[in-house]
Amino acid sequence: MPTPQELAKQRYTPDERLAFGRSRRASVPRTSHRLWDVQGARHDPVQLLEEQNAERVPWLVPLRHGRMSVSPFTFYRGTARIMAADLATTPSSGLTVQLGGDAHLSNFGAYGSPERQLVFDANDFDETLPGPWEWDLKRLAASFTIGGQQLGFDEAARRRLTARVVRAYRKAMHRYANLGYLDIWYDHLTITDTRVTKKAGAAELESRLSRFERKARAKTSLQALEKMAVEENGRYRIRSDAPVLFPLRDLPEEYDASALESEVYAGLEAYKATLSDDRRCMLDRFEPVDVGAKVVGVGSVGTRCMIILLQGRDRQDPLFLQIKEAGASVLEDHLGPSAYANHGRRVVEGQRLAQAESDIFLGWVEGGPESRHFYLRQLRDWKGSVEFDSGTLQQAKFYARLCGMTLARGHARSGDPIAIAAYIGKGDTLDLAIADFGEAYAVQNQLDYDAFMTAIDDGRIPAVDPVTFNPVAHR
Repeated sequence: MPTPQELAKQRYTPDERLAFGRSRRASVPRTSHRLWDVQGARHDPVQLLEEQNAERVPWLVPLRHGRMSVSPFTFYRGTARIMAADLATTPSSGLTVQLGGDAHLSNFGAYGSPERQLVFDANDFDETLPGPWEWDLKRLAASFTIGGQQLGFDEAARRRLTARVVRAYRKAMHRYANLGYLDIWYDHLTITDTRVTKKAGAAELESRLSRFERKARAKTSLQALEKMAVEENGRYRIRSDAPVLFPLRDLPEEYDASALESEVYAGLEAYKATLSDDRRCMLDRFEPVDVGAKVVGVGSVGTRCMIILLQGRDRQDPLFLQIKEAGASVLEDHLGPSAYANHGRRVVEGQRLAQAESDIFLGWVEGGPESRHFYLRQLRDWKGSVEFDSGTLQQAKFYARLCGMTLARGHARSGDPIAIAAYIGKGDTLDLAIADFGEAYAVQNQLDYDAFMTAIDDGRIPAVDPVTFNPVAHR
């Protein structure tokens, strides 16, 4: 079975690629993607989470569990490894793309492009790896089913919402199938492109989009300085704001904050070698000022994540870089190892391949006494994300369309849009199939969440209040 890359190298014609995509339906009917049922002895979901914790900072693990325990939806956000094991048992089209690997609805959002536009794209690639395109689509679709449950939508509404994700993906993939390679590569979605003016309820959507844009554009390095730093003796220092942020100087003595800070600065210099010369030249103008630890997300809690505050021409010219640990992708157990020896590079290369516009400071490094892998990026640059804890069905469907379109573009950049579009077809067969899958997997997610909560109640795994927990004091 040729991969998209092999198809491209062998110069298959569009008609041949079209025929190949259609031929995959005979082996893997589109209706087969509706299936989710446990085949034999299914893995223990709690054990999979416990195995992940073995490589994480022990005193942050209870916070991870606490954040996952808030609801079935927040639990789902931390289950990339569980779902990867489940998806590996489902039918595969055999058409490969660069997977995001954790394409749930909270991993999409807005950020500033190098051209200073506010663009919308996927923004988390910690698990990225080549694999079947439908794995990403199923994880995204199921997240809308589960998110719809959280918003109180009935089953019929959830099915329409989930089908909207797939419909948007399908229509976008057919559009990309008719574009040249450079047209696909240059395609991107700005917040301005999302404006809706003629549909029922458009005024409310427009209002929400405007608020979203204002909030995103306000998230600059200067705003981050006000929020995450304090002035001490004429110098900015990272503030202590448990449980999400604390400076290295607050660490217990046994961690030797001074030595750790020196390692971070050494890693910063080594990371610069992964940047292009122009970007390295610009970064060299900034002076490191302070280092802190920052707890982010849900599934990432417990991984080693730090921020560096740097100063440019003066104290009103700050830059925050995030250093995030990168371990092996949860997909590697099922799809094989990464082509890159450094998992930070795996994340960076996957992100550059799938994103239309990537952070100019994306790079990677290996460092520390245990030679761990990390990637670096800007912490804040017009960052905006959608809070999926309120809203109408129309608003959720609007967001579902954006996410489906965006996922299709990332897949079209790395895979074969002609073959994928041919496999999907122009009707709603796949839309309905994956809507069925979403409902079935939402049931599985609830069962796993219940088992997770029982493990907390029984003391099998520790959990703390994600709002009041102070990791430094706890340690």
